[in-house]
Amino acid sequence: MRVAASVLLRSASVLRFGGAAAVVENMAFFPENGVVQRTSTLQENAMAPVWRFVLKFASIMVCTLHCFDRVIFKGHLAMAAPSELERFVDWVLKVRRAHFINDIAKQWSERLVMHAQAVAGKAGRTYLYRTGSFKKEKWAEQLIREQRIESGLVGILCTQETCNSFALVPGDQRPRFVARPRQQRVLYYYFLDPQLGLIHVRLQTWAPFTLQVYANGHDWLAQQMARLGLGFVQKQNAFTQLDDPVKAQKQADRFARLDWPRILGRYAPMVNPLLGKELSCYRLRWVVDQAEFATDLLFKNPAHLTGLYQKLLQFAAVTFTPKDILGFLGRRWDRRFDGDVQTEVKTDRLLGTRIKHRMTRNWLKMYDKFGVVLRVETVINRPQEFSVFRTRYHRDGSSSQGCFPMNKDTGSLIHYQEQALACNRRYLDALAVVDDPAPAYRQLRQLTERKVVAQRSYAGFNPARREDVQLFLAVLDGDHIARGFQNKHIRAALYGEGKTSRNQSAAVGRLLKRLHTRHLVAKIPHSRRWRVTDAGRRLLSLAVQLYQQNWPELANAA
Repeated sequence: MRVAASVLLRSASVLRFGGAAAVVENMAFFPENGVVQRTSTLQENAMAPVWRFVLKFASIMVCTLHCFDRVIFKGHLAMAAPSELERFVDWVLKVRRAHFINDIAKQWSERLVMHAQAVAGKAGRTYLYRTGSFKKEKWAEQLIREQRIESGLVGILCTQETCNSFALVPGDQRPRFVARPRQQRVLYYYFLDPQLGLIHVRLQTWAPFTLQVYANGHDWLAQQMARLGLGFVQKQNAFTQLDDPVKAQKQADRFARLDWPRILGRYAPMVNPLLGKELSCYRLRWVVDQAEFATDLLFKNPAHLTGLYQKLLQFAAVTFTPKDILGFLGRRWDRRFDGDVQTEVKTDRLLGTRIKHRMTRNWLKMYDKFGVVLRVETVINRPQEFSVFRTRYHRDGSSSQGCFPMNKDTGSLIHYQEQALACNRRYLDALAVVDDPAPAYRQLRQLTERKVVAQRSYAGFNPARREDVQLFLAVLDGDHIARGFQNKHIRAALYGEGKTSRNQSAAVGRLLKRLHTRHLVAKIPHSRRWRVTDAGRRLLSLAVQLYQQNWPELANAA
């Protein structure tokens, strides 16, 4: 008999169900006799088809899970711009602007703080004013543990923070509002939501009174699996055991399709009483401010992951170029691109080493958790970098369908999931070439040997020759990850962007033919484009890696 917890906490507690008791420790569920039955084949997992990386390492893996991690929603009132606030003060409140900023705004800020104190007192929960560096979530978890809180309000924290706000400055005819950061009190309401788990609602106490709601997709999934009676073990925000990965994935896929405006709208009047009267003319518009989407690969034991992870880190840090990173994140290199593309390896983390690839305000991360989970995570802060097929509504009331930049509306969360999942897959597929380096030199033999096809001989390549490695780099260029490449792309990489001749075009054609006969590149049907095959990406990446590490010195010596 299995018993699953109905409420999951980040602390040790005993919950009773129909006379039976289950111990929940660190949000973990331990089935009867401590045995967890797991799906034996990865092919049964959702999100088919199986990825190249997963297929390659299936023998040492248990399952995969694709799930939202941290998601931050923000609720905006229509007074985010100075002109909107002026319209509100002049035509709704009908008071002088100086009176609003000097008196009314201060009164409203004090009222919001007093309301928070009253809510905490009525619920018998902790209200704390704290400044300086402070781990807020740890504080909330400690309250849950000490007070044995199972649902509802956990506590309220008041801090001093600098937030986007307004200031009144002299104008031509009358004072005017300008956007300016303001030091102000910020309220954090912590709740144990029966659907979302531990969340916080953050409220600015000065105009524009922006609301922020933090939710975690892994916590939400834990609640759903507990409701369905699915056994699992969760440590922090990762599952180290899953009773039924297929059903868990089906539940995780539902997160993006929830009615988020309704879910989030429950908390707005609870924390901001001004919405009931003074700001009743406004309606909150909820948007996705940040979304993290993780692909977790659960390995059978730490011994299988430890050695592989170090090779993955080394390969990613040495091999992936800015163009590759742009390609993983769904963009093509453009000379007009003025953002930063960086790779950062952090080794001083408490939980282990992490590599992060940044492109402007979006990034890819890879790290291990608890020695058995390899996580690749796409973080989207700037959705405009992705183009999706959607309906676009125009100001004149008309609409059109097509590929447009992804927006921040909560209804676009399904697009966030699709795009982030594609980024994770491209990244892991590029890492699928990593293997035990011992047979690496033997694998390169097929590159160097002459190939005979239809009684015609095709010369081999020299992986220690700079010109051949330049060809491999051109074929593997990150711009070609999503769309493939043409003869002109390789010509530009080998001979430059200037005017090309027929001889150069023919020479590149012969090089591509030599790669094609070895099944390293393949023609894309009904086009003039080529793509790198799985074998080609593995072998050519291996050649580039070995050249960069060893062969330049060997070639110079020769």
